[in-house]
Order: sequence, then C-alpha cells, then structure tokens
Amino acid sequence: MARKKILGEMGYDFTIVTADIDEKAIRRDNPQDLVVALAQAKADEIISKLGGQSQFAQDPLPTLLITADTVVVYKGVIREKPTSKEEARQFIKGYSGSHGGVVGSVIISNLKTGVQRAGWDKAEIDDSITFKVAGGLTLEHPLISPFIDTVVRPPISIIIKKIPCFLLCFISTILDTCSETLW
Repeated sequence: MARKKILGEMGYDFTIVTADIDEKAIRRDNPQDLVVALAQAKADEIISKLGGQSQFAQDPLPTLLITADTVVVYKGVIREKPTSKEEARQFIKGYSGSHGGVVGSVIISNLKTGVQRAGWDKAEIDDSITFKVAGGLTLEHPLISPFIDTVVRPPISIIIKKIPCFLLCFISTILDTCSETLW
C-alpha cells in the first residue's frame, strides 16, 4: 500500500488492478532476477487482463502501468510471502540475533508505446546499527538519516524522502512521457 499512498500524495489518478499469477511457479536463484521476473509476470498478466496493449496505442496520453515485487534475503535464502502463520512466526523468530536484506523491483510500462523501464534495489541494515538502540533502528545513523525527511514526536511519524528504485524508474518514465517522442 505504500506505492498507493505515494502516488496519491503526488496527485496522480490511478486504478489498482491485481495480477492473478502463481508467484511460486516463477523461480530464480538470484533474488534480483526473481523480483524482476515476478514484476514482469505481473505486468504481462495485467496487460492481458486489460485487453492487450494495442488498445492504448491511439490514446492521446500514455497510460502507465507500475508493477513491483519484493523479497527478503536472510542468510542467503530468499524469503517470499509466508505460506502459513507458522512459517510467518518462524521467519520473525529467525531474525532474532541477525538481520535480513530486502530486494525489490519496479517495472513501469508505457501502455501507449510498449516501452518498459525496469530496475531493482536492495537494502540491508548492518547489525551494528540494529542491536544498539530500542526498536532496532536509529534514525540518526548516517546510513538511515538520508532517507528521513521529517520526524514528528509524539506520536512518532516518519516521512521517507527517497525511494531509489521506484523514483528512478518513475522519473525516467515521466521524463520520456513528457517528451515529444512519448518513448
């Protein structure tokens, strides 16, 4: 829901369409390859669900489709959505005493032109940060603070100002869309 909130706050009019894909049927050994493959499968399925890309070719303005996926990598093992409450509990319990990283991808498809921009990003929090503070995260740490725009206390609210992969793809798409070539 974070992407929905970000786009809403940016003033964009959008519709959410879900992709009916079997994510477990798509396998890759590399987490970066996996999240990009899953986001691509979602894009392909949604484009098909919308009746194919050709119906958008004559639209005066481009329609952008944004698909994404995220996995956690823990001790070299890719963790996707848990399949049960027990597995979810095992995931959470397993993070005690260590840390995981997150790998995410975004694909932005211009349905008018058929051009896509894809990217992935990863984030990992070093143990030396997480074990020294309450809640496991210090906002003032130099690896964290560049991503914090505003902190309001109490209650605590954090406004994130950077989402590298999403913004890079989105800006690339918007710039190209605003040009005469429309990709």
